[in-house]
Amino acid sequence: MTKVLLEYVWLDGYLTPNLRSKVKVINHDGKQAPQVSDCPVWNFDGSSTQQAPGNESECMLQPVRTYDWAENHYLVMCEVMNSDGTPHATNRRSELRKHQATFDKAGFWWGFEQEYFITKDFIPLGFPEGGYPKPQGLYYCGVGSNQVRGRQLAERHLLKCLEIGIELTGTNAEVAVGQWEFQCFASDTLKACDDLWMARYILYRLAEEYTVDINIEPKPVHGDWNGSGCHTNFSNAKMRDEGGEAYFNTILESFSKRHDTHIQAYGEKNDQRLTGLHETQHISKFSWGVGDRGASIRVPNAVAKGDWKGYLEDRRPASNCDPYRVATLIVEATEQ
Repeated sequence: MTKVLLEYVWLDGYLTPNLRSKVKVINHDGKQAPQVSDCPVWNFDGSSTQQAPGNESECMLQPVRTYDWAENHYLVMCEVMNSDGTPHATNRRSELRKHQATFDKAGFWWGFEQEYFITKDFIPLGFPEGGYPKPQGLYYCGVGSNQVRGRQLAERHLLKCLEIGIELTGTNAEVAVGQWEFQCFASDTLKACDDLWMARYILYRLAEEYTVDINIEPKPVHGDWNGSGCHTNFSNAKMRDEGGEAYFNTILESFSKRHDTHIQAYGEKNDQRLTGLHETQHISKFSWGVGDRGASIRVPNAVAKGDWKGYLEDRRPASNCDPYRVATLIVEATEQ
């Protein structure tokens, strides 16, 4: 038998969920990587994570997906459950699971564009203390230390995610110095959301080694600077294979009617980012447009020119959104 480290990862009970983790050591035969069924249900102190009162503090961790982190060391994504085995009120993944028959049958694909700032002592890399660098313009996809900071961390994160089976399709420097983006794709809805949360966790964890922090607030730098979003690209099989302008219009009309519901779940402080400026539509207004990055939903030019087959990009989700909630709402809106 071999000693194996299981690093349990879960979401806490704050309005904007934080990732938490702790390590459990088990004995394992070592012949193959532990499967979810090999990972025991564990518990934690919910009174320390805003998920339980002190007099009844035990919450349960139900493993749902494993990732091979290092030799005999695995990351374990978990759902939070009550002591009676029912989903905890903060368990948004369980809400998404209720739609599994729908999204599996429809054949959804997902691409999350996660933007973030790398900060040092709460200041974005490249920002002078007490001031600002040159205005944004040259930083997007830039090169050189006068335009880009943090590339080593961003690229190491990309490679580590690919190594453990999280399909990142790319990364790039964003419009502000110290701001980056990675793109996370999956054709399995639950895996897409699990992977985005775990990709965030890995980013935070690697940042510890560089003594820097990761900020995914929607508007960490106020003024004439872009905020950070988590643009969500989605499609189902009918959108990709049959398409048609009428079908896309039906979906867009459904999104229009549900705009307020989506906004409420698309991230805390998103109003600071969705101002109608800096490649956003105002939070109070819904719009869509072909190739329009100032719209709530962008229809890619390739879709409009290609017999209306393909995907849509919902540009409203904030960088700190919960992908379980975002996916739930998009599945519901698309299947209206």
